[in-house]
Amino acid sequence: MDRDRTMYTIVETILRPLLMFVYRVRITGREHVPETGPCVLAANHVSVLDGFFLGIAVTRQVRFMAKVELHRVPIVKQILEGAGTFPVERGADAGRAVAAAVNLLEQGAVVGVFPEGTSLPDKKRGYKRGAARLALATGAPLVPVALVDTHLTLEPGTHRIRLPRVRIVIGEPLRVERQEPTEEAATELTARLQRAIESLRDGAS
Repeated sequence: MDRDRTMYTIVETILRPLLMFVYRVRITGREHVPETGPCVLAANHVSVLDGFFLGIAVTRQVRFMAKVELHRVPIVKQILEGAGTFPVERGADAGRAVAAAVNLLEQGAVVGVFPEGTSLPDKKRGYKRGAARLALATGAPLVPVALVDTHLTLEPGTHRIRLPRVRIVIGEPLRVERQEPTEEAATELTARLQRAIESLRDGAS
């Protein structure tokens, strides 16, 4: 077992039961996630804890992008690696970040993406095309996920910790053929993804 996988197993063994118990997490639609092979998990983003909730939504290891600066901090680096992240530099290194995610998908990994970018509760934001581009470039199924009431757990910009009941709803995959991820194709798929996530979230409210 490689070091990253060992650390992931350790962190998951601790965090999964803790989060499930503390937030009384209810997960539905897990059958929509392929048991093997690549897939892109795309979820709404309203809390700084969303990465952890998306990570426990499925039984497979989920890989996330994280700022390279965080990977330079002792202890934080080990926790992030244990949570399945891989370091990327924003902006100037965007191409390499996408290439790293594509490489993981081509190896059969599950990659988690938050199309809204940063976590902001109760604010309408446009979805970025990154998740759609990854799905188009690799042919991996794009799985919509709605994280419900996670904004009540730990709100961005505050130190208020609450213990709401969290729901995670996984929808049917959006399947695409492997193709050139043109702006037009990525925009169309992103619109479908946003509608799917919003429908799942509204249905769970």
